Amino acid sequence: MNPQKRREIFARFQAVNPEPKTELEYETPFQLLIAVLLSAQATDKSVNLATRKFFPQHGTPQTMYALGEATLATYIKTIGLYKTKAKNVIATCDILINQHGGTVPQTREALEALPGVGRKTASVVLNTAFGQSTIAVDTHIFRVSNRTRIAPGRDVLAVERGLEKFVAPEFRLNAHHWLILHGRYVCVARTPKCPQCAISDLCEFRDKTLS
Repeated sequence: MNPQKRREIFARFQAVNPEPKTELEYETPFQLLIAVLLSAQATDKSVNLATRKFFPQHGTPQTMYALGEATLATYIKTIGLYKTKAKNVIATCDILINQHGGTVPQTREALEALPGVGRKTASVVLNTAFGQSTIAVDTHIFRVSNRTRIAPGRDVLAVERGLEKFVAPEFRLNAHHWLILHGRYVCVARTPKCPQCAISDLCEFRDKTLS
């Protein structure tokens, strides 16, 4: 795919949705961190349903740590891997309180040192909470990048590197959100909605659907 096509794709995304937002509900960087940590192998909807129950009263590292692993687990038991996630959340709160003064660090290295926080989660927090032009590659972005040929790659890191290389600087901050939303609602896994797609004429997917 040539640079002109890539630029036009993101220009169209921007025209339709100038200020894309995550669908996770949060009020602070800490709450976003916890929501993203919980969202691994789970839907944003299921995470929001769970966090609405405890974020209002336990939405800081201190109050969530006081909640405890067992009680937190009861709040998030509808989310996959909830026992492991509860353990990681409480351990993360402990580290934030004792090593970072109760605040979420703004470097990748410090974020990835937190229990349960990998590269994708760190990228989402850096981008959404702190306005850094990182691109977190999840299954939606991986699929869209390869299917459209915007940034093909054999694994998520290769796709991430490709997007960092090919996405023009003015689109990079929001690229993550545009691609996720496109993959979630239009360029879906089994039967992409090509007739409804705003970039169908630019996409290089050979097996476009007709209905």
